[in-house]
Amino acid sequence: MASIADRYARRGVQVIGVHTPEFDQERDLALLQANVRSLGVHYPVVVDNDYKMWDALGNVAWPTLYLVDARGRIRLVHQGEIHAGERGAREIEQTIDTLVAEAPGAPPGAQSPSARPR
Repeated sequence: MASIADRYARRGVQVIGVHTPEFDQERDLALLQANVRSLGVHYPVVVDNDYKMWDALGNVAWPTLYLVDARGRIRLVHQGEIHAGERGAREIEQTIDTLVAEAPGAPPGAQSPSARPR
């Protein structure tokens, strides 16, 4: 997610991590903070130790990615790991491209970083 956060930040995309612990030791805030730092995560991470976000979204798997549009509607849900170049990763980037183009204030025909020729 860090690469998506970096590539799309100037286009108004905000990545927010939600940490819902799978195991008891993952509830330790100091350990979570250390892991976030060691992984180089620089986007906000919400702590969901009481599973309120998890339950509100009807989540069933770690990890799960939600893409939310500018109006707050969930537009894509991806369960499982994401690996660059795989179908799931391409679908996520295509959806982000669509959401960036749809966002209020986006110029007509706006292209996001993944849509530009390389």
